[in-house]
Amino acid sequence: MSDNVRYWIATAPVGAASVLAEELTQFGAQDVRERSHDVKFQGTLEVGYRTCLWSRTATRVLLSLGSIDAGSAKSVYEAVKRIDWREHLAPGATLACDCSGGNESIRHTIYGSQLLKDGVCDNLREATGERPNIEPERPDVLLHMHVEGPTALLSVDFSGESLHRRGYRAEGGRAPLKENVAAAVLLRAGWPGIYERGGTLLDPMCGSGTLLTEGALIAADAAPALDRDYFGFTGWRGHDAELWERLRAEARERRGARPARRCILGSDVDAEAVRMAIANGERAGVGDWLHVEKRSLREIDRPKGRAGLVATNPPYGERIGAESGLPALYSELGLTLRDQFQGWQAAILTGNPPLARNLGIYAKRTHRFFNGTIECRLLRFELNEASEQRPAEVVRADWSSRPGAQMFANRLRKNLQRLNPWAEREHIDCFRVYDADMPEYAFAIDLYGQGAPEFAGPGSRHVYVQEYAPPKSVNQESARERRREALAVLPEVLAVPIAHVHSRVRKPQKGSEQYEKREAKAERHAVQEGGLKFWVNFRDYLDTGLFLDHRIVRASLREWAKGADFLNLFCYTGSATVYAAAGGARSTTSVDLSNTYLDWAHENLLLNGFRDAKHELYRADCLQWLEEQEPKGPRFDLIFVDPPTFSNSKRMEGVLDVQRDHVGMIRRSLKLLRPTGRLVFSTNYTRFKLDAAELADLDVEDISAQTIPKDFERHARIHRCFSVKFG
Repeated sequence: MSDNVRYWIATAPVGAASVLAEELTQFGAQDVRERSHDVKFQGTLEVGYRTCLWSRTATRVLLSLGSIDAGSAKSVYEAVKRIDWREHLAPGATLACDCSGGNESIRHTIYGSQLLKDGVCDNLREATGERPNIEPERPDVLLHMHVEGPTALLSVDFSGESLHRRGYRAEGGRAPLKENVAAAVLLRAGWPGIYERGGTLLDPMCGSGTLLTEGALIAADAAPALDRDYFGFTGWRGHDAELWERLRAEARERRGARPARRCILGSDVDAEAVRMAIANGERAGVGDWLHVEKRSLREIDRPKGRAGLVATNPPYGERIGAESGLPALYSELGLTLRDQFQGWQAAILTGNPPLARNLGIYAKRTHRFFNGTIECRLLRFELNEASEQRPAEVVRADWSSRPGAQMFANRLRKNLQRLNPWAEREHIDCFRVYDADMPEYAFAIDLYGQGAPEFAGPGSRHVYVQEYAPPKSVNQESARERRREALAVLPEVLAVPIAHVHSRVRKPQKGSEQYEKREAKAERHAVQEGGLKFWVNFRDYLDTGLFLDHRIVRASLREWAKGADFLNLFCYTGSATVYAAAGGARSTTSVDLSNTYLDWAHENLLLNGFRDAKHELYRADCLQWLEEQEPKGPRFDLIFVDPPTFSNSKRMEGVLDVQRDHVGMIRRSLKLLRPTGRLVFSTNYTRFKLDAAELADLDVEDISAQTIPKDFERHARIHRCFSVKFG
């Protein structure tokens, strides 16, 4: 072996190593040996440079400096110190050290990094009288040590930063596909050959356009790292600047050699995603290769010309936080592929493989990939009649037949048998049908009935599923399986279309998170409660806009509101205000800090015909508003105070804590209450304790028990509610 041939390691996402090995061979690498997450090879410095510049799938490129004894911390330090680091670091060069792996002696990577740094610095101090400067961000030389068993491999990290960061993606949506994973998908699916034959690449659910941009970089013969401004070798003492500049010049020449052809097509139903995809392509310098537009799956038409490749990374639950509508989405994707793209190839990357059964197409090949920490499957299809499944069984049937799913379905049916007669007798259209009755199926499931008559239509019933986030001690895959089982049986048991099952993962919220917007779809539905109508939203927020556990509280407010001036503090979507208005309130005043919820409250009032000027809404910090109103004296007969448990909104003065601040909140509110009036204080803080001693001079009645509806009896502390009058 000649002196200029070196040992290298290139790392890659799990599943992409075989594609990386093919790339390395093209770059001139020898003795290529792939493992699950990396490829070892031999090659000249030029091969290493080409890998950094041209590899579409590598994560890091490491120049091996050899193995050392890692049996103890002392042996690591001494072995590192024996190396002549003057061969790698010039005087004044900055240094950073990184470590991965571990053994009994080196259990923490930070400790391993420290040993590496100390050995290098002490060696250079003894040899030159100076220690190198440590620079964690973009050092001149980045050294890496990987500890595995009794040995450790030392290397110079040529990449410096992960090579998947191309620099074109300023924003990437909710769960972006890593650039090198996208490139590996396209290479594995044969996109280079399809392009050479005049074919087209199409992504019908393109998101921020990573597959499109990587596909265009391949078609344009553009080196993915050509515009990168930092590598880990430019300050390394063995760097050949002349060779590196020659390779960059070659890459620039190749990039401009191919005329742009708009053969990369993308679409997405989300206009914001389309905007991001176009912007990312422009930043990558391949905007002339792309055509991206807002379009739904059912609007996709087969492009004219030769057969091509459909490549997409559709949602699979983790990305959007809900799985309920995904079987239907995959089924629609499969129908589009079968109807529009006969003779094409397809490559679908999914993090939820069972969903792919809804496609109704047999995959010719399946590959395991990891996108970050998410395990995925790349499914490759030849779209022809032979690949179609007849009939295409949806995944719902598979999951719903499991024993756990059947037990869950039986519990739901029993709950419906108990609750349906009550709901019909009480004219209740929206109610909770399940509340973690079986601990392993930790869901709260609410059924929103037939809706307001003028808005109702076939299939107008909706189901809202809130999954209580499992603790880290619970196996996450088991939790996902139970979620799929539960979602699989809901449409049949509750008699709703699968598209009307909406799910969210509920976890303890901090500050304003409990009211934050989750997405931006602006979908709403009108439902009925107590003869009134309310707008609810199943997609955009953690809560729907109507707290069902407050049903009796709202009914009580309507009963007490006749002829009263009513104040609703922290009014949210104004449902209590609507009830008070319906009960004959002389006037209503609603206060909230959120413009969004005030608009929602206004629309709820309009929906019920309350258009009078006597129904006022104010955007303000409720505590500050109370202080400002105090000089005006008592002017309300009924006040409803239902604050969040905790709030630290940037628009508020200070931080609100309902347990700490409830006495002051009640006292301030009472200054606006007429002598014969009533204040109703409610909170959903389950550990709330009223400070009775501080309110001993008042007539305080705990009405929590009588305001818990039948459908919330299992969760009797879902709210605490108190009636407060002057003593």
